Amino acid sequence: MKQIQYHQYGGPEVMKFEDFELRVPGKGEVAVKVKFAAVNPIDWKVRNGALKMVTGKKFPRALGSDFSGIVMAIGPGVTRFKVSDAVFGSAHIKDAGALAEAVIAPEGFLAKKPDSISFEDAACLGTPGITAWNGLVDKAGLRGPKQVFINGCTGAVGASAVQLARMFGATVSGSCSAEQMRRAEHMGVVHAYDYRITDLSEMRERFDVVYDTVGTMTVAMGLGLLRPEGVFLDNDPTPLKFIRAIFNKKLKPIICTARADILDGLARAAGEGRLSLPVAEVTPLKDAIRLLTALEKGLKLNGKAIVSMS
Repeated sequence: MKQIQYHQYGGPEVMKFEDFELRVPGKGEVAVKVKFAAVNPIDWKVRNGALKMVTGKKFPRALGSDFSGIVMAIGPGVTRFKVSDAVFGSAHIKDAGALAEAVIAPEGFLAKKPDSISFEDAACLGTPGITAWNGLVDKAGLRGPKQVFINGCTGAVGASAVQLARMFGATVSGSCSAEQMRRAEHMGVVHAYDYRITDLSEMRERFDVVYDTVGTMTVAMGLGLLRPEGVFLDNDPTPLKFIRAIFNKKLKPIICTARADILDGLARAAGEGRLSLPVAEVTPLKDAIRLLTALEKGLKLNGKAIVSMS
């Protein structure tokens, strides 16, 4: 089989399109024949070595996190899936491997693909949807008619957060570029602000939840937009922020953490037409290094970039 992999941490130049042999799935693991993989910034952050304390020093390392496909085999103890099930989800960050013809993933990092959505659309849901859920549900406990502000409301995590917040009954405001205002309004953002000309620190409105999905807000700014019982969800976690969060319960640094109930919740939302992310570009696996390099160097797309294995 083929995959994108690398033999040392580094920049785009370390990526190779090479043969590999898929291992047998272990306890609680599922082997999936990948149809589509979605590209996320975390992919090159891992490859650059930003998380090597987690990912380790064993090479070659595979690349990619989010995917959709068909179950090829299951490991001991797997009960939620069987061979031939259509699934979507994420690989474990320590193993990665979605940018490949096949991948191994933990059972709890997968959900069955709803019949009503395509494999292309399903591949986009994993990391953005999980991260949005981690913040809104796990950290903020969002339920009912709350006021939510989402910084970066048309990015992948931001758009997922908008749709999930509205599904849970919230009224959503947010920031984005002027070019994306219409899309934000179409998703149900009631007040969309152009981030280029809006000073968020001068806003008078206050919110129950502020979610910085793009990591451009200071902690002081996020906390300043809160109502008395509000929480600030910060998608740019650092050790200092975790220490600060110990003393200020309104600050909630977010780390993308997959669970079966989250993936199943995303599947239900997508199947009901409440959650979707636009696909902007589809590239075959053999050309994926070019696309990954361009995105890492700043290419902007109006939607997700995905890689096809067929």
